[in-house]
Amino acid sequence: MIRSMTAFAGSEAPATGGSLSCELRAVNHRYLELSVRLPEELRALETTFRERVALKVSRGKIDLSFRYRPSAGNTTDLKVNERLLDQLSQLSFRLADKFPEPRTEITELLRFPGVLEEAPLDQAGLQSEALALLDLTLIEFVVSREREGGKLAAVMQEKIDGIERIVSQVREWLPEIRTALRGKMEIKLADLKLPLDPGRLEQEVVLNLQKIDVDEELDRLTSHVSEARRIFKLPEAVGRRLDFLMQEFNREANTLGSKSVDSRTTQAAVELKVFIEQLREQVQNLE
Repeated sequence: MIRSMTAFAGSEAPATGGSLSCELRAVNHRYLELSVRLPEELRALETTFRERVALKVSRGKIDLSFRYRPSAGNTTDLKVNERLLDQLSQLSFRLADKFPEPRTEITELLRFPGVLEEAPLDQAGLQSEALALLDLTLIEFVVSREREGGKLAAVMQEKIDGIERIVSQVREWLPEIRTALRGKMEIKLADLKLPLDPGRLEQEVVLNLQKIDVDEELDRLTSHVSEARRIFKLPEAVGRRLDFLMQEFNREANTLGSKSVDSRTTQAAVELKVFIEQLREQVQNLE
């Protein structure tokens, strides 16, 4: 499966006592590097979050962030500490004779430490909601990578087709190139005006033709083209496989250029390297 390493996905949902939002961002990276930013309420889930992301993503520099927003003005979670309030009331009566003038407002009383208590947050519920939100965001994130990967695959397929076309052209030229090389050698040897054994002449011609023979290189390039197309259809991430294959493509193109004795094959080797470099640049974007 061709997936781009660059992607973004974000989701938001109601949660226990407020709302949760989750974002995933990714750019190119040789390996998987995950940075996690969490609110205090979800800190205990960091390891679990990392494991879940790693199950879906194999490469890229990824930023995962969660935000938790408690509901504003929600008083239903507040409780009055009746015991402390009774103690304060009794203390007020005992001190009334000594301090007849001071009065305690109810708002001041509620601000006294411990009078108002917040109900404990349902931590398990919030964590369960956060995991569900991460799963939802991961689905969107992977779909985004695959959508962008489809565009890259179309571009890469054009380059693969170009390589195949050049290989086919070189194969068509080879018989003509060999005939021309043989003719040049015979002319040069004739110019020497030295008697040569016909058998020895044939041996020299064969040796020189072997030195410039590129059938194996063309066969391997054809094999690499087939392998690239096979890799494109694999269900898993293929970036590393294609990265290695680009090295093999480049090796054969270099050998083809070094063996060239014809301007057409020299130009073909150059065009091959251009296609391969363009392919390599695209592969760097793949998971």
